[in-house]
Amino acid sequence: MSGKTASPTKFGGAVSPTKSLENTMTKMTNRRIDIRSDRGQSMVEFALVVPILLMVVFAIIQFGMLYNNYITLTDATRVGARKGAVSRTAVNPIALTVAATRAAAPDLKPADFGVVATATAWAPGADITVEATYPYDINILGVVVASGTLRSKTVERVE
Repeated sequence: MSGKTASPTKFGGAVSPTKSLENTMTKMTNRRIDIRSDRGQSMVEFALVVPILLMVVFAIIQFGMLYNNYITLTDATRVGARKGAVSRTAVNPIALTVAATRAAAPDLKPADFGVVATATAWAPGADITVEATYPYDINILGVVVASGTLRSKTVERVE
């Protein structure tokens, strides 16, 4: 063999801990920040998109609840008008109509639920009109985006 010695790591020998630490420190101090690096880009994009996505999801939920209230209100006026149409011989058909309308909408707050029933006459062929109102507000993350009153009106002939 010549005067050269083989490297300890090349043939499975151990490297001293200080040499390993020196190599690691040299690599760390020589490392430069690459501005064009893509590291962390997906996390930033996620942080930017998530609030918008959550607002869209909450808006869909709010519109779904609003639509449910509207369908309930419309069905309640239909039920009330039908009750009024067949109750012409009752003692107080208007009270029966209003009670039937309110009973058909148990999911709506009774204090906010307005019902008005009117009839031109309590004779066969006359019209009975039931109108109902219910307030709404679209609240997304604590901010009221829109508010107003849902209205429904049903007209039916008295039997």
